[in-house]
Amino acid sequence: MIVSVIGTGYVGLVTGATLSDAGHRVTCLDLIESKINDLNKGISPIFEPGLEELINSGIKKKTLSGSTDIENCIRESDVTFICVGTPSNKDGSIDLSYIKSASSSIGRALRHKEDEHTVIVKSTVVPLTTEETVLPIILKKSGWKREKLGIGMNPEFLREGSAVEDAQNPDRIVIGSGDEISRQTMKKLYEKNNCTKLECSPRTAEFIKYASNSFLATKISFANEMANMCNEWGIDFIEVAEGMGLDSRISPLFLRAGAGFGGSCFPKDVKALAASAKSSNVESKVLEATLAVNESQPHIVVDMAKERLGILKGKKIAVLGLAFKPDTDDVRESRSKIVIERLLKEGANVTAHDPEAMDNFKEIIDIEMKATAKEALADADCLILMTEWKEYMDLDYKTVKQQMNGNVVIDGRRAFDYRRMEKAGFDYKTIGLG
Repeated sequence: MIVSVIGTGYVGLVTGATLSDAGHRVTCLDLIESKINDLNKGISPIFEPGLEELINSGIKKKTLSGSTDIENCIRESDVTFICVGTPSNKDGSIDLSYIKSASSSIGRALRHKEDEHTVIVKSTVVPLTTEETVLPIILKKSGWKREKLGIGMNPEFLREGSAVEDAQNPDRIVIGSGDEISRQTMKKLYEKNNCTKLECSPRTAEFIKYASNSFLATKISFANEMANMCNEWGIDFIEVAEGMGLDSRISPLFLRAGAGFGGSCFPKDVKALAASAKSSNVESKVLEATLAVNESQPHIVVDMAKERLGILKGKKIAVLGLAFKPDTDDVRESRSKIVIERLLKEGANVTAHDPEAMDNFKEIIDIEMKATAKEALADADCLILMTEWKEYMDLDYKTVKQQMNGNVVIDGRRAFDYRRMEKAGFDYKTIGLG
C-alpha cells in the first residue's frame, strides 16, 4: 500500500520505518524541512535503538522517504496516518491543535482525489476525538461524502528504548474502525503480524490506550507508595515486590520503586484522562492520587541527599542520568528535571551526565554537563543516580569512591548493588530499602 504519515516525531518515524520494512511504500511528512532533509539522508532525529538502521534500509530500498509537500503526498497515497503530538494544556487537558491542523491538511488534499481514502489516527487522543473532531474537519475541508472516507483509530503501544521491536513484533494490535473501508485497510496493513488483533470502535480504541497507560502509571505509583513505607519500617521492597509478583494476577512487571515515571506518555496521558473525566463530571480519584504520588517521589530523593549531607548549599552533587529512562534521549517529564531544579534552589553545585540526553536537557535547564560520568563524579560530595543506563551499572565502585570527595550515594532507581556499595565505603540510600 502507499502510505503517508503526518508527523516525524517518535511515533511517526517508528510507524513509517516499520511499515516501510513490511513492504509498504511510505512517505513521512513534516513542515520542518531540516528534519525531512535528515530523514532522507538516513539520519534519525531521535535516539532509538535500531531506528536509524531501519530508516537507512527503507531509503536504500526506496520504500521510505520524507517530504514537506504534505497535500500532494496525501493525495497520492491510499492511507494517511496521523502521528502528531498531543501535548497537555496548562490544566492537564489534551491540546488537539496539531490534530486539527493535520485533519485540515488531509481535508484540503482530498478535494482533488477521486478514489476513496483511509485516515488512521495513531496519535494518543481522548475518546470521541476521531469521530467528533477529526472526521468532521476532514469532511468539511474535503467536501467528501462520508461513505467515500475510511476513518479509524489504531493506538500505538511502543516502549521507548524498544520501540522498533515493539512495532515489528507487537503483542496486540487494536483496530478501531469506524467503517468497513478503514477496517479492511488496517487488516491489510497488518496482515503479516502474527498477534492478537482486537477490532472495536474508534472511541474504544482511544480509551484502551489511555486505560492501559493509566493502569501502568498507577501500578508504578502504588509500588512507590509501598516502597516509601518500607523505608520507614526497615523492609526491603525488592523482597516485597518479589512476593507480590508471584501472584499471577499481579505479575512482577512495573513493581520497581524509584523516583517516579516520566516520558512522553504516562504523565501526559494520566493528566489528560483525568481532565477529560472531570469535564464529563466523572470522578477520577485513583488517577489524581497516581499523579500526586509521582510528583512527590523526586523530592524524596533530594530529601535523602539533604538528610545525609546536612545542607545542600555549596555541595557538589553529580547527577547521573537525564533521560526519563535508559536507551532514549527523551527528557520529557524527566524526574531529573525536578531533582535538579530543587538542588539548584537549595544552593547545590550540580554537574550532570547522560550518554544521549544532554543536548535535549540543556534546552530545559542549562547546567554544567560533563562528557563522561567520570568527569561528572570528580570531587563530588554526593552522587544521585536518576537513569539506570548500563554504563552506570558497570561502574567500578572503588574507582568511583576514589574520584569523589564525599561518599554519599542516593539511588533514585534502586539500580546499584547496595551491599557492594556499602562494602566499598559508600553511605548508600535508596527508595524502598529500610
